[in-house]
Parts: sequence; structure tokens; C-alpha cells
Amino acid sequence: MNFLRGVMGGPSAGPQPSGAETIQKLCDRVASSTLLDDRRDAVRALKSLSKKYRLEVGIQAMEHLIHVLQTDRSDSEIIGYALDTLYNVISNDLEEEEQEENLPKQVDNLGSQFTEIFIKQQENVTLLLTLVEEFDFHVRWPGVKLLTSLLKQQGPQVQQIILVSPMGVSRLMDLLADSREVIRNDGVLLLQQLTKSNAAIQKIVAFENAFERLLDIITEEGNSDGGIVVEDCLLLLQNLLKNNNSNQNFFKEGSYIQRMKPWFEVGDDNCGWSAQKVTNLHLMLQLVRVLVSPTNPPGATSSCQKAMFHCGLLQQLCTILMATGVPADILTETINTVSEVIRGCQMNQDYFASVNAPSNPPRPAIVVLLMSMVNERQPFVLRCAVLYCFQCFLYKNQKGQGEIVSTLLPSTIDGSSVSAGQLLCGGLFSTDSLSNWCAAVALAHALQENATLKEQLLRVQLATSIGNPPVSLLQQCTNILSQGSKVQTRVGLLMLLCTWLSNCSIAVTHFLHNPANVPFLTGQIAENLGEEEQLVQGLCALLLGISIYYNDNSLENYRKEKLKQLIEKRIGRENFIEKLGFISKHELYSRAAQKPQPSFSSPDHMMFDHEFTKLVKELEGVISKAIYKSSEEDKKEEEVKKTLEQHDNIVTHYKKVIREQDQELEELKQRINTLTSQNEQLQATVTQQVSQIQQHKDQYNLLKVQLGKDTQHHNSHSDTFQMNGIQVEEVSKLKEELEEWKNKHELLQVQLREKDSMIEKLKSSQLEMGTTEQSSQTSKSGGLEHNSELQELEMLRSQIQLQSAEISKLQMENQKLQVMNTAADPVSGGSGATAVNSSELEGRLQQEIRELKSEVKALSEEKESLKQHLDSSSSTVAILQDEKSKLQQEVAESKKEQDDLLVLLADQDQKLSALKIKLKDLGVPVEDEDDIESGDQADEDEDGDEEEQD
Repeated sequence: MNFLRGVMGGPSAGPQPSGAETIQKLCDRVASSTLLDDRRDAVRALKSLSKKYRLEVGIQAMEHLIHVLQTDRSDSEIIGYALDTLYNVISNDLEEEEQEENLPKQVDNLGSQFTEIFIKQQENVTLLLTLVEEFDFHVRWPGVKLLTSLLKQQGPQVQQIILVSPMGVSRLMDLLADSREVIRNDGVLLLQQLTKSNAAIQKIVAFENAFERLLDIITEEGNSDGGIVVEDCLLLLQNLLKNNNSNQNFFKEGSYIQRMKPWFEVGDDNCGWSAQKVTNLHLMLQLVRVLVSPTNPPGATSSCQKAMFHCGLLQQLCTILMATGVPADILTETINTVSEVIRGCQMNQDYFASVNAPSNPPRPAIVVLLMSMVNERQPFVLRCAVLYCFQCFLYKNQKGQGEIVSTLLPSTIDGSSVSAGQLLCGGLFSTDSLSNWCAAVALAHALQENATLKEQLLRVQLATSIGNPPVSLLQQCTNILSQGSKVQTRVGLLMLLCTWLSNCSIAVTHFLHNPANVPFLTGQIAENLGEEEQLVQGLCALLLGISIYYNDNSLENYRKEKLKQLIEKRIGRENFIEKLGFISKHELYSRAAQKPQPSFSSPDHMMFDHEFTKLVKELEGVISKAIYKSSEEDKKEEEVKKTLEQHDNIVTHYKKVIREQDQELEELKQRINTLTSQNEQLQATVTQQVSQIQQHKDQYNLLKVQLGKDTQHHNSHSDTFQMNGIQVEEVSKLKEELEEWKNKHELLQVQLREKDSMIEKLKSSQLEMGTTEQSSQTSKSGGLEHNSELQELEMLRSQIQLQSAEISKLQMENQKLQVMNTAADPVSGGSGATAVNSSELEGRLQQEIRELKSEVKALSEEKESLKQHLDSSSSTVAILQDEKSKLQQEVAESKKEQDDLLVLLADQDQKLSALKIKLKDLGVPVEDEDDIESGDQADEDEDGDEEEQD
């Protein structure tokens, strides 16, 4: 900084140089110095002087600063100083110190002029966009501030330069993603200026994902509880959405409406709201209104209204509406927001009609709001908001209109609670003129474009005082009108009467039936009153004109021609038309015609309703023509009307016929669509069934193959069974043989016992023979006299021989059982030989007995083995029988499945034939299977022929 002391002068120097000279020397230093440090110090000095000597720095240093931005981009510090200096020069924001010192302000357009110089070369803005891309805080932040200031001074020109710059808007959108909150927040301010009144840039910013980023910032900052950053984001969102149908549709299609619901979640304790929260919530409500504004295209508005209902946003707004402790301006804006969310949307209007206030007993929200509207102690803006809400509730809502009017009819009046109709009547006849006007306009909206309710309202009777008969609501309105009340009250009543009588001949007849009404109107119109009364005169002229134009000539004294003559005699046609023109020429009429929401600076300016201005515009011309028509023209007009009525009847008839035909056409179209869908379904079913049939055929063929295998298996089992039969026969033979062996064994045992008994007899006989021989030897000497004993001996011998023969016979029969090798010798004479033979015979018999016992034992063992073999054979037979039964069951089941498949195939063939018949009836070409098979056969034949030729 030593050179600064030399430039700006130190204590030892001579006269102090002026600021311009110092700035000139600094500029020369910036331009001529070769050292970067010197240039950096000079730019820093210019920055410090730029606030106090803004004009001089701007004039002398701007070119050098721009050159620094171009050449010294490698040094972020000098770039930052240069950008800060340019910002101080271009920005019109004065420092608080300057304001306190009351220094003379610079020219208002000084910043604009410097901006114009800077942007004259478009490369400067492009260079600035490049610098904003730098991540260095000391470069990016002052660049953002400078670009914001340029947009404030020369917005459209800078917008156009950025728009044509490659990726210009996209570069700036990156600021919202910067992690440094200072840059991000200033980036939001920059985008606010960039998107002002430029639909093209608004679309680019929106499609660069601005909605997502801004909503994320709002959520991070705490929604309505956030600080000024939330306010800046909401202002930017308003810039992007207001009067931009493309962005509104993108916002709705992106499901961003659903993300607005948490903004309006307020707690039960609503006291002590900060000013910033009030501001944030106010902007949030305005953003909702931007999406559903009546000036938007009806389709876009309707879709946003439905989205707000489905996501619960309308319900949340109604919660705020009925909450306690909400600040008055937030409550007013919430009422206006709810009004536009339900306006013209039947679904939302029905929901609003069902909302109840948290009171005891609960009351409908409409009744609570009307109580505020007719209460003169409530704020004016709140009463206007309630009126607008009531108008929006009834807009294109015949159901709601009927519910309001029904509360006035005698058959539906409930004395236990206050109804909407009673509140309107109370406001209509109160002493407060603003309540009179609001109630009259509200009741007029209940009759808007609804001839049926206009006729029903004629039945309403009012009790004026005790002892007097009740009077109709129509008569009471004319009575108050004739009493000379305030202008605002009379204007409201006249608007109600004009709306009531328009397009309702019965109401006109009731109005003319009172003989005092027409003289009152003509008297009001004919008088020359002041400017305040001119509006009342114009409305009286309109009411009288409606009584003429919609007169059905049912009253002889008040036919159209007589009323016209009365006007011509007492008022004059020209004067009447002039008074009628007072309405549309009035300043308050022009204000009311601009938008549906009633917005008045003061209660005195509350004269006209938006919907009524439409009625005036519609009727003013036709009434003027009707006044000038003669009786002949009226007759012709009546004839033309009759002809037109007939024509209208014919047209109505044809419209009805066309409507019926359209309905039939729609029904036929629906039937065609239904038949087409059925056809498609049937075709799909046919395709599916064909595939199923093919599957069934494949399964059938597979079952046939399996059945063949099962048959072979069955045959093999039957062979096995036959083999088993052979085994059974063998077993039976074995059993028979066993039985034979048993019998033989028993027979042998019997014979053995007999032989044992015979042996015992032989032993005893041998003993007797021994004694006989001894006696014979002793008696030989006495002679041969004992012949009887010898005979007896011979008999015994013969018996022994017989027994020996039998024994030999038994031995012959049992050769298998080790028969004896030799037979017994015949018995010889002599007792010694007989004894020897007997002993030998006994030994042989014992040996034979032993052999027989061993054979019996062997036979018993063989019997046991045969028994075991028989048992195993029996178990084998049982197993084979079980397998046979299982095989028989499987064969039966396979036969049953085969039969079911055949039945299913028959059903499928029947369904296919039925479906083909239906398809043929529908005109769809269907080939028969015979044709297809013949075609396939022909194709195969052709293929065969071709192969033979090859």
C-alpha cells in the first residue's frame, strides 16, 4: 500500500489531491502496472472509493475493471475486488450511513445508465456467467450479486442476453445446489429477477428441476416456520407459476401440489405468530391461489382443484379456517384461498358444505361465515372475503343454491338453529347498509341462472310485526326500497330484484301485481337528482326495462305497450336510455367487471357485483331495443317469438331425439366396445382352450403310451400269477401227498400196534408150547394117545406161518423204509426150531420198529419243511394277490381318467364349435378344423411332390 500513500498523499505531502485525481491515478496503475500485486492493490483501492465516488469510479474505472476480469482470471482475489467494485457502481442501494448523513442522492437512473454501458457489449454478460460458474467463494458470490443488480436495472435486456447465451440459464440453476447458504440464497434472489415477466426463461427454469429444489429448500428451512429464505423461495415459485399455464401443468403433473400440504399444518396453539411466519403463510396461500385462479384456463383450474382435494390440501385449509387464534390477515387470505379452490368444482363444493365448525352444537362452516359477514363489528376485508367464499360456493352449484333457498321456504324452516337463509334475511333488513348489500348480493347468487329457485323464492313469507299479516320477500324488498334508505342498501336491493326478475316471467308478474312498484320506479327515473342518485336511477331503469322485456302480458294494466307508453309520457325514451347508461359508465362498475373477487378500498365503494355486471352487459342492449319498438313491431316480435318458440320446441324435440340417439349411439358404442372386449376375451379364451386341448391331446397320447406299458406290465403280472397258479397246484398236490403220508403213517402205526399185540400173543403161545412139549416128552412113554394136543399144535404153526406171511408182506410194502433182506423161513416141525425162529423174528421186528420210528421222524421233519414251504408259498400268494388288486385298481383309475378325458374333449369340441359360431356371427373369419387339416394335408402332399421332384 506504499503506492497508495504516494497517490493519496501522506502527512508530509503538499495539497491533498481530489477524489477524481486519485481515481485517475489508480486507474492508470491498474492499466499500466506489470506486477499482479500492484494491480490487485489498485483494484482494492478503487473498491474502497466506489461507494463514495460512485460516479467517478464508474466513468473512469469500468473499462479497466472489465479488462481485469478478462485478463486476470487466474487470480481469484483481484477478480473478487473487481466484481465488488462494479457492483457498488451499478447498484442503486444506498448505504445506511449515507442516508443518515443526508448526502445528496445520486440520480435515480445512474445505475441503469452504468448497466446499459456494461451490457452494451454482450460478451461482458457472457463473461460474468462464466465467472459465476467458478466455485471460489470470492468470485462466485460477488458475481451473483453483480448479475442480480444488472437484472434489477435492465431486466428485459439482460434476460435476452442470458436467454441466447449457451446454457446461460442452466449455469445459474446450479446456484441452488451450492452447499454454501449465502450463495444459494443470493442465487434464489438472482432467479427472482431473472424470471420476472419472461415466460421463456420461466419454462427453462421450471424444466431445470427448479420446483424440486425450491420445495426441498422450503422443507429444510422449516416450511412456514422458516426465515426469509422461505419467503424468497415462495416469491420465486410465484414468478414461475403466475400466468404460466405450461409451468402450472408441469407443477401439477409432477405431484408437487401434494408437497404443499405440510405447509398448512398448524398446531392447536396458534398464539404468538412471528411476523415472518405470517408473511410466509400469506405467500403460501397466494401460491395456492395462483394455481386455481379464475383467470386460468378452466381445465387447468379444475384439475388443480381436484388434486388439492385428493391430497387433503383443501381439508387442511378448512382446518385453518375453523381454527382459533389465527391472525386476521391469515384468516382472510385463507377464506379467499378456500373460495377459489371450491369455485366451480362440485366435488370441492360438496365437501365444503359438509364442514362443521368446532362449536357446541356443531354448526356448518357456511353458517359461521355468514354470521361474520352480516356482523358489522367484523373487519371489512374479512366480510368481503366471506362474501367471495359464499359466491364461489354457489358458482355453478345448483345443488348448493337449492340448499340455501330451501332454508327460507316455509316447509323447511327449522326454529332450533340458525340457518343460512335466516342469516341472509336478517342481514337484508338490518340497519347496517353494508350488511344489506352483502346479503342482497349473496341471495342474488343463490338465484343466478336458476329459474326454478326464482319461482320458489316467491313463496317466502316474512312476518313484519305482530298483528299484521305476513308479506312476501319480494314485497318486503320493494317496501324497503321505497322508504328511501341509504344508497348502498338500495343498490343492493335493486341488484337482487334485477337478478330475480330476469328471465322469470312469473316473478315479473308478481312484481307488477303490486300497484305501487311501477309508479315508484318511474318517479325515481324521472327526477333530476344528484350524482349519488344517478346510480340508483340507472338501476331503477334497468328493473323497469326487465319488467317490460320479460313481461308475458298476463296483467291487462301492465302490458308491454302500456308500460312503454308510460315511459314515453312520464320519462321519455331518450331520457330513459340515458339513465340506463349511467350503470355501465360508472367507475365502480368498471372495477367490479375486472375480476370475480370483490376488492374495495372502502365500504363506500362497495356498489357492484362481478356477476351483476355480466347481467347488465347482457340486458342493456336488448332493453334499449325493446323500448323503441312499436306495438306492431311488438306484435310481430310476439309472432316471431311464437314462431321461435315453435321452432325452439321443434329444435328441442329434435335435440331430444338427437340426445336420445346420442345416448343410443353411446350405448351401441359401449356395446361394441363390450362386444369387442368380449370378442378379444373369447379369442384369448379360444387360444387358451386350443392350447389346453393340445395339452390334453398330448396328455392323452402320453396316457395311451403309459396305458400300453401298464397293459404289458399287467400281462407280465398275469404270467407271474399263472406261474403262481402252478405253484398252488403243486402245493395242493403236496398237501394231498402229505395227507396220504399222514394216512399211511397212521396206518403203519395201527399195524405196528397190531404187530406188538400179535408178538405178545406169540410169546404167550410159545410159553404154552414149551410146557406142552415137556409134558409130551414125559408122556411119550405112555403112548400117542393125545391126538387133540397135536392138532392144536398144528393150528398154532399154521397161525405162525400166516403171521410170517403177513410180516413178509409188510416188509415188501415198506422197502423204502429199509425193508428186511430176507423173508422168514417157513416153520419146520420141532419145538427147538420154533424157539430159534421166534427169537430171530423178535429181533428183526424190534429192528424194523426202530427203522420205522426213524422213518416216522424223517417224515415229520419233511412234514415241517413242507409246512414251512407251504407258509412261504401262502405269503407269496397273499403278496401277489395284493399286487393284483393294486394293478386292477390302477387299471380302473386309468380307464376312468381316459373316460374323463374323452368327456372333456367332447365338451371342448362343443365349446369350440359354439365359440366359432359366435365368432362367425361377429363377422370374424374362422377356418374349420377339416379345412385346416385338408389344407395341412394338401401342404404335406405338395411337400411330398416337391421332394419327389428333387
